[in-house]
Amino acid sequence: MKLPESTLIAAEKLTQYLLVLRKRNDKSRWLAQAGYTLENWQLLEKDLRTQILSLDAISIENTKYGQMYEIRGRLTGPNGRILAVCTMWMTETATGDTKFITMYPDKESENGL
Repeated sequence: MKLPESTLIAAEKLTQYLLVLRKRNDKSRWLAQAGYTLENWQLLEKDLRTQILSLDAISIENTKYGQMYEIRGRLTGPNGRILAVCTMWMTETATGDTKFITMYPDKESENGL
């Protein structure tokens, strides 16, 4: 199934979490390998929408907050490098809004790149 085009990707998820160096579970260095930085965070949002959100989502868990989905795919960065990614999304029960939750390296398909 496809998630709605109106799916929300909060700028704060990108600018205050994914693209910021963290002591634990850092993803900024991994994303920088493909050319994503705080300076071009809008490009990461655009690429998530066009390259990942367009893929089929798999329903993985229904929580008290909403239905969780996973989309695995390949993200081609601004420098041409391809990252195998696993992304998590949720359709909130309270609002009906679908939101981007997080992204991390897809270790299962990384070897197939």
